Amino acid sequence: MHQEINRPQVLAEVTAAFYRYETALVSNDIAVLDALFWHDPRTVRLGAGENLYGIEEIRAFRAARPAAGLARTLRNTVITTFGDDYAVCSTEFTREGSERTGRQQQSWVRFPDGWRIVAAQVSLME
Repeated sequence: MHQEINRPQVLAEVTAAFYRYETALVSNDIAVLDALFWHDPRTVRLGAGENLYGIEEIRAFRAARPAAGLARTLRNTVITTFGDDYAVCSTEFTREGSERTGRQQQSWVRFPDGWRIVAAQVSLME
C-alpha cells in the first residue's frame, strides 16, 4: 500500500491548524485550545510536569494554568502528514526570558469537524 506523505492540500490544512493552536497557546485562548483537542477520554497530553489522560483532565489543566509568560519562539518545526487523515507536528521552543529548550510533539487526526490533537507531549531539556 502506498502512503502519500505531505500532499500539499493536507499539509496546508494541518499547518494552519498547528499555527492556530500556537497562537491560542501564547494568548491563552482556552476556547480555541479546547476546540483543537479531541473531546474524548482517550486523548492524552504528557507535559513537563503533568500527565493528563482524557479531555476533562486537559481542560482542568488549562483552566488552572497561569495566563502570563506564555510567549515563546519556535524552531525546527516539522509537520508531516500521512494520507488525508493523520499528521505529526514536532517543534522545539524557547520561552520568553528563558534559555531552556522545550520540545513539543502532537499527533493530529482529521475528524468530520476538522483536525484535532489526539496526543501531545511537551518536555524541557536540562
